[in-house]
Amino acid sequence: MDDGAFLYILRCSDGSFYIGVTRTALEMRIAQHNAGTLGGYTSSRRPVRLVFSQWFDRIADAIENERKLKKWSRAKKEALARGDFVSLRQLSGRRSPHPSKRQPTTG
Repeated sequence: MDDGAFLYILRCSDGSFYIGVTRTALEMRIAQHNAGTLGGYTSSRRPVRLVFSQWFDRIADAIENERKLKKWSRAKKEALARGDFVSLRQLSGRRSPHPSKRQPTTG
């Protein structure tokens, strides 16, 4: 567990999500969030509850995925937290046609 890290999602008391990465034991990190010792976003939104975690062998991969998840819609984060991969796939679909598939505009 030396080079890797956990990517995790917490549900805060106000219903919002917090996404983070830690190299420490996951249980310890959640306890730190709940104790308010880390400050920041979760300190005023306690208690927090773990809803998703994933181990990555390289911290760089965990950080890369953290950045991606932070850009996701709330609906996608909810689906991931539920483990609802069917909904997650549907929510990840393109909402408009790819530019190469669009009808040419007449002008």
